[in-house]
Amino acid sequence: MENNKIIAVDFDGTLCFSSWPDVGEPNVPLIEQLKALKSSGNKLILWTCRAGEALDLAVSWCRDQHLEFDAVNDNLPEIVELYGNNSRKITCDYYIDDRACLPDALLLGA
Repeated sequence: MENNKIIAVDFDGTLCFSSWPDVGEPNVPLIEQLKALKSSGNKLILWTCRAGEALDLAVSWCRDQHLEFDAVNDNLPEIVELYGNNSRKITCDYYIDDRACLPDALLLGA
């Protein structure tokens, strides 16, 4: 993948301003940025707790936004091949999630 990155992105509260299991308004600035990153050769993974019909709805919603993923709730095939297994933890360079925090943030109350 040379210098390209793997970016995992959450759906609810991140790509979509919604309340699970419904979907709502798109986070247009993020979606546009992700489309630009993908067109530059980066890989995108939809990384969400959704499953079954709720996941199908999210993937369809993303397609309606013209946002396509290289993998959904899974590692990229080239990563599985590289490591010889498919870990439950997604291998990526960046996670984009509304519930994310940096490790230092956890030390504020210490």
